[in-house]
Amino acid sequence: MIALVFPGQGSQTPGMGKSVAEEFGSARCVYEEADEILGYRLSALCFEGSEEELRQTVHAQPALFVTSIAIWHVLRELVDPKPVCVAGHSVGEYAALVAAGVLDWQDGLKLVQARARAMQEAAERTPGTMAAVLGLDADAVEAACKEASSAGVVVVANLNCPGQIVISGQSEAVAKAGELCKAKGAKRVIPLRVSGAFHSPLMQDAAERFREALQAVTFHPPKVPVVANRTADVLPEDTDFVALMTEQLLNPVRWEESVRRMWDLGARLFVELGPGDVLSGLVRRTVAEAQTLGVHTAEDVRRAAEVLRV
Repeated sequence: MIALVFPGQGSQTPGMGKSVAEEFGSARCVYEEADEILGYRLSALCFEGSEEELRQTVHAQPALFVTSIAIWHVLRELVDPKPVCVAGHSVGEYAALVAAGVLDWQDGLKLVQARARAMQEAAERTPGTMAAVLGLDADAVEAACKEASSAGVVVVANLNCPGQIVISGQSEAVAKAGELCKAKGAKRVIPLRVSGAFHSPLMQDAAERFREALQAVTFHPPKVPVVANRTADVLPEDTDFVALMTEQLLNPVRWEESVRRMWDLGARLFVELGPGDVLSGLVRRTVAEAQTLGVHTAEDVRRAAEVLRV
């Protein structure tokens, strides 16, 4: 049984989706419609944009979402996979909601665009940063953040896999927490090249602004189990998506727990739809027995279709 997983910001890469759009008409249509909805050529940004351009939050999030959706459309057209569950990391959760029938993909794109703008503007108003802590358990990282809070806001933002946790907040506090993590035994603390302190209280302005966009969209009950970042559990049919996705901006991405929950649901092959292989690596480091399959080029799509037909 398979789980479909969708990557988040940081997985974007120049040329993303180009070969898929060149080879498959359904993917090309997704990019063309996205260009029309957004009012600019996102397709050109994905296919020809620089790493620096794609790193900007306002570009990265729509680019990732549309590329994941384009690949999903092609795979569904070729084999119509029946996942036991779906999940996405941070902005990737919007692609997961589309795959589960919760959102029309066009509404999903409008939300992702609004989310990216709100987050980038919040980051410009209230600067912050993030850092990856390697080789330290969650309790110790939490303790370091609490000790460092005298220097400002710093919290756990991503619980990615055993031994990989991301912290987020004001730069001085993140630096202090990083030093405390090293003192507690962390192997490394790596500053991340991000434009803001995502999944932290510094995104409060973004969350309040984004809530308005969420309220303007129709959400449907999931047709496929969705394992959510906020709860690391399957969403009930009566989920308040406005509250859930607002809270997602301010709270940790519980990816390690989400992977374990998907495994408990019966997922044995985790198919990553979108650029890069970040989630595949996190899945294998969380559940050693798990199989992964990355799908981000036309060749990957053909290979995945063969595997999933069996």
